[in-house]
Parts: sequence; structure tokens; C-alpha cells
Amino acid sequence: MANTRGYSDESAIVKVSADGVDLNSIWAEQQLALSIYNEERSAITQLLSYPTTRQADAVPQSTSDLEFEEASEFGVPQSARIPNEGLRVGYTLRDFDMATRSTWKYLRDADARQIAMLFASIIEADNRKVNTSILARLFDPAQRENEFQVPVYGLYTGTDGITPPSYLGKTFPANENHYIASGAPVIDSSDVEDAARLVMSKGYGRKAGSKVLLLVNPEEAEKVRIWRAGEESRPTQGAELSAPVAKWDFIPSLGAPAYLQPDNVVGAVAPAAFNGLDVLGSYGELLVIQSEFIPAGYFTVVATGGPSSDLNPVAFRQHTNAAYHGLRLIPGTVPAYPLQESFFTRQFGVGVRHRGAAVCVQITTGTTYSAPPLLKWR
Repeated sequence: MANTRGYSDESAIVKVSADGVDLNSIWAEQQLALSIYNEERSAITQLLSYPTTRQADAVPQSTSDLEFEEASEFGVPQSARIPNEGLRVGYTLRDFDMATRSTWKYLRDADARQIAMLFASIIEADNRKVNTSILARLFDPAQRENEFQVPVYGLYTGTDGITPPSYLGKTFPANENHYIASGAPVIDSSDVEDAARLVMSKGYGRKAGSKVLLLVNPEEAEKVRIWRAGEESRPTQGAELSAPVAKWDFIPSLGAPAYLQPDNVVGAVAPAAFNGLDVLGSYGELLVIQSEFIPAGYFTVVATGGPSSDLNPVAFRQHTNAAYHGLRLIPGTVPAYPLQESFFTRQFGVGVRHRGAAVCVQITTGTTYSAPPLLKWR
């Protein structure tokens, strides 16, 4: 009678998938893919955020330019200094994780593509978590505190007693609000123009190399595509005698499908892509970009200084130890056979740095802005 008791030896461990691929090589490929993924954050994340390891910063809330004075023969020049209107803004920091667990029978019968598919799904989930967290901090006006009790702000709300500092002699009211309810059920040109004016009047998007973006869901993008200068940008509603008239034409980008143009385009056409994001076209000074990450019924006008610029509105905080940056893949309880159990961990936090660098608009007939349910900041 065979002995059925005791320890299983190494011969009982599954070492290859059903299609003959070594499991350790699959693990090595996952580690390599993860390192590449961590080097290339999402294009939206890069344009909206600034990487940091600090728990708080004192950040000027407008972009003031220094100015030379006329020199005198006997005097000395005035000293330049950083503007002192800095607001202390905090950033959260939280841990997130997920595990994968597989039995030896599954690993024996699964092929390499099935094993890799789960890994790809986890990377997609991490990408979605990071992007939605940054957008949720932008779209949700709720104020929180971080672990050091430093306020973690959204954009200007006009209700927290903080007034935007002046810019080039222009002052702003104490109730300046960057969360807007449009007052109509369809996006129109005045919504976008007013949002852009709120951002650019504070100096954002004015510096060389910076851009102002209109980020919209594909549903709203279809409406923006048909705007023409001098024409109403949406149907009239209720008792309205006329709808808002567009100031500019929407001009398709270089990457747009071929189209007939009865008039000549004057000026530069928007590029086909901006930092890896497809550009639909331009409306005035704004680059129009559609994204499924932007919920239908909302849009944002945001100034960006470029990938990971300190002028970007949201901070993306990670641990002070670089070893804890990015999505990490850790072997489970049996390190020699990590595909049987492994842990994916990510630590990050967010907080708005420049409260005047973006405006979020809800397309609604109501008068009060409500954050999108899918982007509630937690």
C-alpha cells in the first residue's frame, strides 16, 4: 500500500503553464512590464499633476511676473523675491493593495496568456485608480485634512474665506468660485469661455510652454465640434429668445479625419496629439481633448505647464523613500513560487496645489454644482 502521508516534494510543484511556458519567466516578464509602466504614467495624470514627496507646500495661487524698474544713477536696484501670497496646501497619502492567488491546478491547466491577462487587468485597475483619484480631487470641492491636519483643498469655492490673490493689478471677489453649474442641460460656448476666463485671468496658461485644455467626455465633444463663430452654440431653452453665440470656430486638429472647409483656416491648426493625448481640435486658445475619464454632463478647463510641471493644478504625493514609488509587485507567502500568491501595492495621495488653475462645470439646469458620483473624492 502506498504511503499517502508526509510532505509533498519539489516534483509536485507546477513549474510550467499548460502551453509549456516557465512560470518563473512569466514572473520576470511581469516585473519588467511593471517597471516600464511605472516610468510612463498616464498622459492625463502627467498633464494635471505635479509629483512630490512632501506632505504640504506653500504655493502662490497666481502667477506673478517680476518687473524691472528704470535704473537711477546713484541708487541701488530693488531686490526680487518670490510673491508672498503663498497658501499652505496639504496632500493626502494612503495605501492601496490587491492580491492574486492561484492554485497549482489552475497554473497547471492555464496557458501563459490567461496568466498574463490577470496581470494586465491589475495594471488597468491601478491606472484607473490613479487617474480617477486625481480627477476626483479636481472635480470634488470637498475639503479634507491629511495626517498632519493640513487642509487638503479643491479649487476655489468662494465659501472657505480664501480670496484669490491679485494678478497684474486685477483683484478678485471673496466669493470667487471655480465650481460652476451651467444653468442649461446642454454644453454651450459661454460655459467654456467663462471657465477659460476664470483660469486665464489669474495668469494660468499665460507662460511660455503652458497650455489651456478643454477636457470633455465624448458626449459633450460631439456638441463642441459644431460650434461656429457668430452662431448659436446650442438650441434655445424654455423662455430664452436666443442661446449663447460662439466667439470662435471649432477647428479640427491635424489628426482629424478629412473634411471639407468652405473657408480658409487662418492661423496655426492644433497638433494631432498633445503629450500622447489625441487632440480633437481647438476652440479659441483652448485645445479640445476628449476622454472617457471625464464623466458625461461635466467638463473642465485646466491650465497645464506640461508633463509633471509645478504649475499643474494637482499634486501627486508619494512616499519619501523612492523604493515605495509606483505600483509594486511583491511575492506572497511562498516566495519561491510567486505566481501562486502575489501582492500588488500602491501608495499615493493627492491635493490641489493651484486652486485657480482649473474650473469644473456641471451641465445642469440647476444652480448648485454637485460633484460627479463616479468622481467623489474619498
